[in-house]
Amino acid sequence: MNPFEMVVAIVAITAIASVVRAKYGVVRRHKGEDFVSRGPDPEAERLQAEVKALKDRVAVLERLATDGSTALEREFDKLRDRD
Repeated sequence: MNPFEMVVAIVAITAIASVVRAKYGVVRRHKGEDFVSRGPDPEAERLQAEVKALKDRVAVLERLATDGSTALEREFDKLRDRD
């Protein structure tokens, strides 16, 4: 086997290994250790819910900043009732 064929074989093996690792959800952490992610992460779900709540609050604040004063008073009342 000449050096060119060896390089092609190494690249092919590495590519196949990467595809297999991605298919089975193996994620490489720092320092080279492997971690298998099987299923939803509760921390990620909690953070997604928190981001959704924050986006809703930002939408309300944007509406408050652009609406008139009567609409502003109604939104303040809604926010007071919410908490």
